[in-house]
Amino acid sequence: MILASSLILASDMAADLVAGILFLAVVAYAVFAGADFGSGVWDLTAGGADRGGPMRTLIDRAIGPVWEANHVWLVFVLVYLWTGFPRAFASIMETLFVPFCLAGAGIVARGAAFAFRKMSPSVPLARLYGALFASSSVVTPFLFGTIAGGVAAGRVPADGAGDRWTSWTGPTSLVGGVLAVLTCAFLAAVFLTAEAARGDDTNLLEACRRRALGAGIVTGGIALLGVLPLRDDAPTLFDGLTGRALPLIVVSAVAGLATLWALFHRRTELARVTAVVAVASVVLGWGVGQWPWLLVDEVEVEAAAGASSTLWALVITFGLAAVTVLPSLAYLFWVTQRDDQPASAP
Repeated sequence: MILASSLILASDMAADLVAGILFLAVVAYAVFAGADFGSGVWDLTAGGADRGGPMRTLIDRAIGPVWEANHVWLVFVLVYLWTGFPRAFASIMETLFVPFCLAGAGIVARGAAFAFRKMSPSVPLARLYGALFASSSVVTPFLFGTIAGGVAAGRVPADGAGDRWTSWTGPTSLVGGVLAVLTCAFLAAVFLTAEAARGDDTNLLEACRRRALGAGIVTGGIALLGVLPLRDDAPTLFDGLTGRALPLIVVSAVAGLATLWALFHRRTELARVTAVVAVASVVLGWGVGQWPWLLVDEVEVEAAAGASSTLWALVITFGLAAVTVLPSLAYLFWVTQRDDQPASAP
């Protein structure tokens, strides 16, 4: 009896650890890939070749060295979800097959367009690739937001037999999609402002700063209004956000205001840090708000978990990755952000 209780406790602990690792990876993807996706919003709205040229050059310089590395987190999340919680993974993929396929196509199209735009033999073709890059950068995070909203609203049943269309088009999904795009745009504008501050183009710096301030104000306002539909459409998440996750939401709001203050006073590096805190806190708040549900109102984390041996293997694997892969990623970001890097580097 004691041995059985110990095994159950160890299995539950492993399930909680793997779920926690998953949430942290989602946060990392939201921050790093979010800033990556958001750059496409500003590429889309930069203007014509003459007016938008400096902004697009800045975007290429900022995301060029890291855009592929940013999507490592998505692969990590999918593999850990599939391996650690196969039942929930199957239900999510069966119900939300359409937005996942569209998002995957968006990632591929975006990456190909970003790479081919630089090597286009003609201006019209370069513009075509640019339009594909920008539009995919907007549509893809919107789809990921609708997926998160569908899960949070309880539209993914345990048997995976959810409606293929209404499961990701409800009010919570639409709120999630819009907030995903706005959050990405806000992060990207803040990051681009910090990147522009390393150069000597004052006009470009001010253009990025204005965009960051505007995006921050709009995102904060929509986030406040977006809570209202959750009361009826996703009551479990609403109760969590206004209950145990409320401290994280407050931290996000304070960090967002601090970012606006830093941008207003041209403290670009500080703004980048506080913007990351703001986004990371609200994503963590979302996860804490729906805990312990993996599929809200359907399957809890411990019920969806796979074999205990598999879960512990995932925990150990993460530990090994933390001392091997994570330092490499940190070094990559450090190299691309060193002050001695020339501002005009490709």
